[in-house]
Amino acid sequence: MTRLLDGTLDDTDQRVYPTDEELLHRVLTPYRAKRCEYLTSATVTVAGDPLDGGRLGAACTFLIPESCYIDDTGHFNSVEFNICFNQMAYYLMAKSVKESLVAPFSRWTLEQFWTRQLADVFITDFKSTFRTAMSGRHFRGEIEIADIAEWDANDLRDALVMLRTRCRYWDEQGGESHGEIAAAITNPPEN
Repeated sequence: MTRLLDGTLDDTDQRVYPTDEELLHRVLTPYRAKRCEYLTSATVTVAGDPLDGGRLGAACTFLIPESCYIDDTGHFNSVEFNICFNQMAYYLMAKSVKESLVAPFSRWTLEQFWTRQLADVFITDFKSTFRTAMSGRHFRGEIEIADIAEWDANDLRDALVMLRTRCRYWDEQGGESHGEIAAAITNPPEN
């Protein structure tokens, strides 16, 4: 069923959450001092159970008025790809916590997420492909969580959550890039 903007469901087993402006503002707080709040909207969609072949993702829009680290290159580059990915991923995780969309995030509080957002989320594998040059100013993107795995702590290792994601970006002129990124969340809250 689809959860419509008013929270009701239709018959496609899909829930849609429009941009939560307050949550987005809080997710982007670490980027504010560097003037790189690039994510402007994110509509989260949950189709079925993401842990059982369903889909959890977000459709996003971005605006990069000025690069935070280099003079204007005239195109979207790998640093901006990574920053935009981080912002999409953080928003998707925060929304998953807030709305209890999928385990393990459904067991966390937002305060537990904010504590871990920067300190405990690590990219462990990053692959990006730039198919055609795209504008680095105004463009769209998508992120999807392909897999979530979690391990409890034991005598040999600490607790860990692993995410495998896919993302892509495109502009109105036909520019396109995509990637596959894995991330580890260390120090997850105890269940």
